[in-house]
Amino acid sequence: MLTLALENLEKCFPQKLKGKRLGAVLHPASVTKDLRHTIATLEKHNGSLFKLAALFGPQHGIFGHTQDNMIEWEGFTDPRLGIPVYSLYGEHREPTQEMLKDIDMLLVDLQDVGARYYTFIWTLYLCIKAAEKRGIPVIVIDRPNPIGCHITEGPVLDPEYKSFVGLYPIQVRHGMTIGELALLFKENAEVYVLEMQGYRKNMWFDETGLPWVVPSPNMPTLDTAIVYPGQCLLEATNVSEARGTTKPFEFFGAPWIDSAQMCDHLNNLKLPGVYFRENHFQPTFHKYAGQVCHGAQIHVLNREEFLPFETTIQILKHLRSRYPDSFAWKPPPYEYEFKKLPIDILLGCSNSHFF
Repeated sequence: MLTLALENLEKCFPQKLKGKRLGAVLHPASVTKDLRHTIATLEKHNGSLFKLAALFGPQHGIFGHTQDNMIEWEGFTDPRLGIPVYSLYGEHREPTQEMLKDIDMLLVDLQDVGARYYTFIWTLYLCIKAAEKRGIPVIVIDRPNPIGCHITEGPVLDPEYKSFVGLYPIQVRHGMTIGELALLFKENAEVYVLEMQGYRKNMWFDETGLPWVVPSPNMPTLDTAIVYPGQCLLEATNVSEARGTTKPFEFFGAPWIDSAQMCDHLNNLKLPGVYFRENHFQPTFHKYAGQVCHGAQIHVLNREEFLPFETTIQILKHLRSRYPDSFAWKPPPYEYEFKKLPIDILLGCSNSHFF
């Protein structure tokens, strides 16, 4: 059974940092194995291990309250704790020196999903950079990579294509835990990773014994996370990734697609570990809200063999070829990038390498 450092915080907490003022970067999936939020754990040790002085939240908010993608939120004062809650997905994505002036260290506890596009790791990256400027340490609660660390896939980010969906040269499916990423990002910063006990690199999330808590509103299940390293690319197109349905990223489609023909073509490719089932859906918001989309559901038959990035590349190649007058790349802006195409910053390179 895997054990998070949160379960033994008194033993794991760096001795030299005891008693100092702490700011914590959290979101809805920051929970213990018995589903207590990290705030409750921090409150338990407030005044003994440290003084809890501020909270910070990433994209979708500290409580996961912004449903759609790229929706900013504003900070506030926590009514019960009486401390500031700062937004790191609004006017600022990196903690400002003003935000950090009343704290002596940052604790980051965020659940990643194993894909470079997922912005929580870039909130971690920017927190480390801001803390280094301020001269304060960062403590990272390590958590499992839900889709395992034993499989990597996709291109390494070209620095020319840096954005908030990629700030450091790693692969799309990067094969690291958030603690390992923190050590990769730290350079000259003072970073402490509070390690898990009982974790194996080839573990999938449902093998850890930990509960799945939605880390962001459109990441409802582990099945979503498994397809996400490929299907997130659809955000850069006019094809619906099925936001506004019960199966975001597992469903995909558009009003102009011939579902049966597409599924026949994709299944005939014999892509490893996957089957495409003809599917039709009507999103309640986002692309094609209120319209019927024709497409498919991705059924992963063997997750050890399934290659999400390559699978979606083949989907996009087919749709571009079959529907040249209907398919389109989404224009900028996207995730605070105003010049480069969204598909290029998601790929981390020019799309001409693939299409």
